[in-house]
Amino acid sequence: MKRTYYILCFIIFGSTIPIIAQDVALFQQFNGRYDYTAIGNTLNIVENGPNNICEILNTSSAALNLNTNQNVVAAYLYWAGSGNGDLDILLNGIPITAERLFDDGIDANRVFFAAFADVTDIITTQGNTTYTLSDFDLSDVIGPYCPSGTNFGGWAITIIYEDSNLPLNQLNVYDGLQSVPTFLSITLDNLNVLDNEDAKIGFVAWEGDRALAVNEQLTINGNVISNLPLNPANNAFNGTNSFTGDTDLYNMDIDVYNIQDNISIGDTSATIALTSGQDFVMINNIITVLNSQLPDATMTINDFIVNCGDNSIELFYTVNNFNSTALLPANTPIAFYVDGILIGQSQTVNDIPISGTESAVITVTIPDETDPNLTIIAVVDDNGTMSGIVTEINEDNNITFEDIELLVIPETTILPELTGCNEGFKTSTFNLFEALESIEYDDDAISFYNSLEDLETASNSILDPSNYNNNSSPEIIYVRFESPPCYEIFQVQLNIENCPPYIPDGFSPNNDTSNDSFNIQGLYDIFTAHQLQIYNRYGDLIFEGNNSKPWLGITNRGLNNKGNLVPVGTYYYILNLNDSNYKPFIGWVYVNY
Repeated sequence: MKRTYYILCFIIFGSTIPIIAQDVALFQQFNGRYDYTAIGNTLNIVENGPNNICEILNTSSAALNLNTNQNVVAAYLYWAGSGNGDLDILLNGIPITAERLFDDGIDANRVFFAAFADVTDIITTQGNTTYTLSDFDLSDVIGPYCPSGTNFGGWAITIIYEDSNLPLNQLNVYDGLQSVPTFLSITLDNLNVLDNEDAKIGFVAWEGDRALAVNEQLTINGNVISNLPLNPANNAFNGTNSFTGDTDLYNMDIDVYNIQDNISIGDTSATIALTSGQDFVMINNIITVLNSQLPDATMTINDFIVNCGDNSIELFYTVNNFNSTALLPANTPIAFYVDGILIGQSQTVNDIPISGTESAVITVTIPDETDPNLTIIAVVDDNGTMSGIVTEINEDNNITFEDIELLVIPETTILPELTGCNEGFKTSTFNLFEALESIEYDDDAISFYNSLEDLETASNSILDPSNYNNNSSPEIIYVRFESPPCYEIFQVQLNIENCPPYIPDGFSPNNDTSNDSFNIQGLYDIFTAHQLQIYNRYGDLIFEGNNSKPWLGITNRGLNNKGNLVPVGTYYYILNLNDSNYKPFIGWVYVNY
């Protein structure tokens, strides 16, 4: 069980070769079937002492001999010496420039440096061979250091390798540059001790002298440690290499100690203390190797889909178990947050093996009041309360962030209304493009819809917007204007009005199918309550019609000639629309055959 804390980290980039804070701290962690070895050599020709020879080499060599089943995964070169530093050297003739620089000193006049470079590619390529460090020249700077016996130079390569025969280990590489006398305490964090069998700790240290053993003692968690016969309890740093058994690494140490009995199951840190009454020792590199079988859940958001005007976001994510020594169990919970609010939960489906992944997708809904420029925080091994259920190698790398911008649709723009003449049954024909005269647009970017729902899904668009017959009166038409990455919405209201009818001044009811009736356009099925009266030239009413009874030139009133065609002549009409907007229409119509 763990507690998740959300931390914002700000990184400030500085010079190409940064000067690193001196405290020894975790640099890199490896989890798997890993172990390490180290090679290196001194540039001093003898150990510093009463008969100190103030000379130093600019080159030295050491051999690497890995087993065939030990595959190099990382190799780190550290070199150090008196003075401010020689930062450009050669390794087997290959130019090396320091990537990081550490410094320390006794006083303003006696300063020391240590440098770092990643040489994995060189070691991987050249493999087992003799490695020669050269062009490392301190001859011009060591003079002032010789009287105090602090003139030195040397190098070491830490080689981390993978071996399928090894147990699952957690290997931590710490580095920095901290010195003693008289007392030095270093706390190593990020440990996870599940089994202390064969636990070990290694050091790369500078300026340790075999001849100086005044109150010198190395402890871990308060217990004195030693590695007899190379490193007695009262002289831990004495110019030796635990991997080769060499005892002539003047003024430097590559040492390894078994700490099985000095660290306990459940420990998450260890405290190393070094005391010295005289020897000026500088710790540059520390490596711990502990048996550890734990998963390490991390996750990434690979992609997302945001739809216009939609608060739902489709997230594509991957859960990883990369830097691990055990599988990540199925049903490991996953939580998603915005502004500290839980917006979605999921879980892994399968056991994820070491170095394995599992990808999935989830749709989360953003609260309405959320700023459209938002950050989604996704946390694996989080049950929705910012707490986890899985014990992991690293409990601080479960979080990933994704900045997302919701595609907000602008407020709907109301366009001027369109009004059409009633063509019957309250319908008219509209050219919908006429509503867009006030905006600039490309025809390909415009589409028309009968409903907002259809507009949002871009479905069922109006097929012929330039010749559209309304479905109701009034009717709202929605216009979608593509404006990447989203779109704009316009709205226009269609109105129908009864326009004045067009009354012809004549017709010929001769059954030739042309102009056979008194065809008053814009009247029938529009002014449905109208009344039409026709009079002859004597003022006699000869016809009365309505919406269902147009005049075909036949009389339906009067005593004589009812039902007969009227003779050629001019007839008087009164058309009463029975519409408060119009007065009766009065005029003459000529009938001819």
